[in-house]
Amino acid sequence: MEENEQQSNIKNLIPYFKEFKWRIIFSLSLLIVSKVLAVADPYVMKKLIDILVNTASEIDIKIIGILVALFFILRWGTNLLDGAKDYLFAKVQTNVKRMVSLDIFEHLIGLSVDFHTKRATGGISRMITRGAKGLENIFFSLTFNIIPTLIEILFVVIIFIRLFPISFTLVFLLFVTVYVIFTIKLTDRRQKVSIEANKKDDRASSQSIDALMNYETVKYFTNEKYEHIRYDGFLKDWVKSAVRSTKMGANLNMGQGLIITAGLTAILALAIREYLAGAATIGDFVLVTTYLTRIAIPLNFLGFVYRMVKDGFADVDEMFRLLNVKNTVEDRPGASDIERVSGHLELKNIAFKYADDRTVLDDVNIDIPAKSSVALVGYSGSGKSTISKLLLRLYDVSSGAVLLDGVDIRDVKQRSLRKYIGMVAQDTILFNDTIAHNIGYGKNNATKEEIEKAAKIANIHDFIVNELPEGYETIVGERGVKLSGGEKQRVAIARMIIKNPCILIFDEATASLDTKSEKIIQDAIKDLSKGGRTTVVIAHRLSTIVDFDKIVVLSKGKIIEEGTHQELLQKDGAYANLWKTQSNNGNE
Repeated sequence: MEENEQQSNIKNLIPYFKEFKWRIIFSLSLLIVSKVLAVADPYVMKKLIDILVNTASEIDIKIIGILVALFFILRWGTNLLDGAKDYLFAKVQTNVKRMVSLDIFEHLIGLSVDFHTKRATGGISRMITRGAKGLENIFFSLTFNIIPTLIEILFVVIIFIRLFPISFTLVFLLFVTVYVIFTIKLTDRRQKVSIEANKKDDRASSQSIDALMNYETVKYFTNEKYEHIRYDGFLKDWVKSAVRSTKMGANLNMGQGLIITAGLTAILALAIREYLAGAATIGDFVLVTTYLTRIAIPLNFLGFVYRMVKDGFADVDEMFRLLNVKNTVEDRPGASDIERVSGHLELKNIAFKYADDRTVLDDVNIDIPAKSSVALVGYSGSGKSTISKLLLRLYDVSSGAVLLDGVDIRDVKQRSLRKYIGMVAQDTILFNDTIAHNIGYGKNNATKEEIEKAAKIANIHDFIVNELPEGYETIVGERGVKLSGGEKQRVAIARMIIKNPCILIFDEATASLDTKSEKIIQDAIKDLSKGGRTTVVIAHRLSTIVDFDKIVVLSKGKIIEEGTHQELLQKDGAYANLWKTQSNNGNE
């Protein structure tokens, strides 16, 4: 990871830490004090050994008792302060992770449809999971290893300077410096390989999740073996980078071991020389070896921990990049809430492009009076479903305006706009939860009575009560796979009913249903439309819209006809041809 990326990560985390600054300061204070105690207890042991060796015939039991008690206090005091630090910092660690995860989730769920249609859900999920895990690793590494080790090294250097010749300090600092530089250099090289491996891991994960989510399609085409081979190809590609990363890690560990061992051996040789020359006591020798052993253990892990922190920052950086994704559909500054809606919709000179080279709608003008019923018809690709998305402001128009009661919908808050619009799509997707949850999703904190009332209006209550063993507590499965198409559509209609919007949009809600299910849903749509609501239906079967106030016929993003059913038949144009085609196929 580059230095500016590290600074970016730290900058992103600072606002979360500010809320707990006093806990962090107090935790660091406890950590410093605990390390003072930690480096003091070997010195007490040195004094105890020197007393025992030099005054073996005249041992002062009182002084010995004081030193032993002091040794106990220092050792246990270190553990006690470390525990208190963990108590304090636990709230920081868990809450920062919670706040970051919430912010990422809020940002992602608030992004426009354009973002979600371009990014694989599995890959995004993997990035968030790794980022959250990276935060845990960073916290763990900093609080349990890196910061304590650095503080302990500082105190050991101070003691070496005060008690031993300068050669001890110089050798100690030399091998620590060489160790750190070596670790940083090789870890940075390995980091690039690890990032590459992560990207390949994301690709493999996205492919496997995509195949599992579309398992029915896989089975329809008997492509289990194909998906297996494809997944294996992605995994083999990942294995190459992962093996290279592991080998580089092994080289790093062997180099670190050589540096630490050489440094310890050099200082040990200096201590032996001082002892043999009579310049140091046995207690001094024990003190040096104790410090070296205690420093060597965390240093052995410091390389691993540093890599963990580097990987953690890389994963956190990937996660925070999601926060930098710009929303293509945002509330304008000063956007207002809608207080009352009559339901008059108007599309004025609408043009829309999904991409620069793909025009979907061109100069479309549609007037939908309040409480009227308007149908949009035409062949696939004519732009019908796009209009429904524009009415909901899932996308913004390229030019022109969508008006609600004469107000440009870009001048009102999206949440306020969508509160008044109910949508039933052709491909109904349900949450992997109970039927009650899915129906009640249209109104937060909906009561059981409200849910059942909506289900009755949608003509699905009897099915739920009589044919499902667990009734409203039945889990519908991922995306609602345990229900038929008609059952899912009726759940979706019940969900919209409980929302009680004044504008209804049905996007080919009966296109893929059998005749019986279509009749049930068609009746439900008619009943809802009679309730003084504005109704927009994107229709596949023309028999469902013969009584509508207006029918708009689209072709290649343009309006080619509009009028009532009878008026359009009399024109003997595109609509009449569609009607004849469906009649001849036995659909009418």
